[in-house]
Amino acid sequence: MLFLITVAVILASAQAKFYTDCGSKLATIQKVEISGCAEEAKECILRRNTNVSIAIDFTPTVDAKNLETVVHGIIMNLPFPFPLPQPDACKDSGLVCPIKSGEKVSYKSSMPILKSYPKVKVDVKWELKNDDEEDLICVIIGAKLTK
Repeated sequence: MLFLITVAVILASAQAKFYTDCGSKLATIQKVEISGCAEEAKECILRRNTNVSIAIDFTPTVDAKNLETVVHGIIMNLPFPFPLPQPDACKDSGLVCPIKSGEKVSYKSSMPILKSYPKVKVDVKWELKNDDEEDLICVIIGAKLTK
């Protein structure tokens, strides 16, 4: 019995990653990368007064003319908006809109981690929404804001 529990714990930690899909119904995510965050990390360390880069490779299952980036920090189940310098996901992100169903694309963006943000654990909800405000991409990134 102890052996089975040990194996289960090892397998669970081997598959641990800093993000989870929170409803990407109109796309399939291949990869998510955050600057300075190892893929096997349970949470990303985000330093205040820096910029953090994100890259998401995905394949949409629908065509999309326009995409908007929406980011929230979730603390104690309450969402707080994280303002982005460029919320239009079709500008300065590597995406060429319109994007086509079935064609793998790479999205890149950065977000300032302001010095005024509190030093807390936070789930970052990162979404790419189409014109109908439907999520193509939705990921929750476990993070800890530090000095």
